[in-house]
Amino acid sequence: MALNLLHANDRAGEYPASWYAATADTFPEYAPLTGEMRADVVVVGAGYTGLSAALHLAEAGMDVALIEAQRVGFGASGRNGGQLGSGQRMDQQGLERLMGDADAAKLWELAEDAKALVKSLITKHNIDCHLKPGIAEACFSAGEVAHEHTYADHLAQRYGYDQLQKLDREQMQALCPSPAYHGGVLDMGAAHLHPLRYALGLARAAKAAGVRIYERSEVTGIDEGARALVHTTTGRISADHVILACNGYLGGLNGKVASRVMPINNFIAATKPLGEDAARVLTQDVAIADTKFVVNYFRLSHDKRLLFGGGESYGYRFPADIEALVRKPMTQIFPHLRDVQIDYAWGGTLAITIKRMPYLARIAPNILSASGYSGHGVGSATHAGKLMADAVAGQAAGFDTMASVPATPFPGGAALRTPLLILAMTWYSLRDRLGV
Repeated sequence: MALNLLHANDRAGEYPASWYAATADTFPEYAPLTGEMRADVVVVGAGYTGLSAALHLAEAGMDVALIEAQRVGFGASGRNGGQLGSGQRMDQQGLERLMGDADAAKLWELAEDAKALVKSLITKHNIDCHLKPGIAEACFSAGEVAHEHTYADHLAQRYGYDQLQKLDREQMQALCPSPAYHGGVLDMGAAHLHPLRYALGLARAAKAAGVRIYERSEVTGIDEGARALVHTTTGRISADHVILACNGYLGGLNGKVASRVMPINNFIAATKPLGEDAARVLTQDVAIADTKFVVNYFRLSHDKRLLFGGGESYGYRFPADIEALVRKPMTQIFPHLRDVQIDYAWGGTLAITIKRMPYLARIAPNILSASGYSGHGVGSATHAGKLMADAVAGQAAGFDTMASVPATPFPGGAALRTPLLILAMTWYSLRDRLGV
């Protein structure tokens, strides 16, 4: 039997012992779904995708039930690096080659809409999640710097995007004094935030809009039909429409989605508060993502901790010593932090696709799915939820544009996930070490 990632690495019904959980607002508990119920729409999964879908559907006047196997924001939405990046996960030049200039332009516009949506939801619903502008792409060689600068010019000329500042080595060192980096690009149109506080804020907004939220209600199956029937461990509910918003925790609910979306794990550590030494990591309150295939990403928390994400994972079980796993790449970037105290270290499960683009699909006439955000989910997942809500309401243009991106199944489908993951991580980590 395949490993169920809902239960593989975490205690049932509990958030991980992360810095995010330690600094979030109180967690309201929602009762499980019990007995027989009805709704206009059932949304499965209470991460960014499901929370956004449920909120927008309720605001459109629909009766919405949001079902979560664990807790609101339990998965990647409550554990990630908190980066709200620009564009799609695949860069625009890749999308131009894949989709043509016209469709690539539509995808750029949708990505800009995604950033704007997150910012507007935070403002509209007064979500206190420490939203701050700025993400820098940090490069390891002069060749990478030249490539990023050329791409910045392309975005300015083709799409009119003027939020990018090209950084040479001296400018990058002034921003991020790591000996590893040779330059890069600073995107002040991007942003970073506290991901769990954002998820919990969306849940409060959804509840206020009338969404019925059920936690600890794992979905075990869905009977398709004109009125779908969603079975959970504690009850069942029928609905005119179903939205699957499960990302890396889909399990075996739908084979078509599972064959195209692969779960992977990632890890983050939070150091002790660095105080004045924080300036030896970052001199501005921006986030960093670098150009490694197994990407390092980091930022300072509002209490001046370094939140550092990285490390290779060769399977679906979290390692016994997450702190040691993350400390290795952190020390490569910041050698002076070799012995720094780490107060929190945690893992989480996201999901990728072969082309690193989200997989949006209509898997039955009244069942929609969105997942596979490939590390770009703060904006993409929030936006995908809205696109699915719009599609349920009969306005499917944005959903159809995203669904038109070719989605190649992984070889062997879900059955070969673990060996494929091991093979892929071995290959990508080798490329990082060789610098190719």
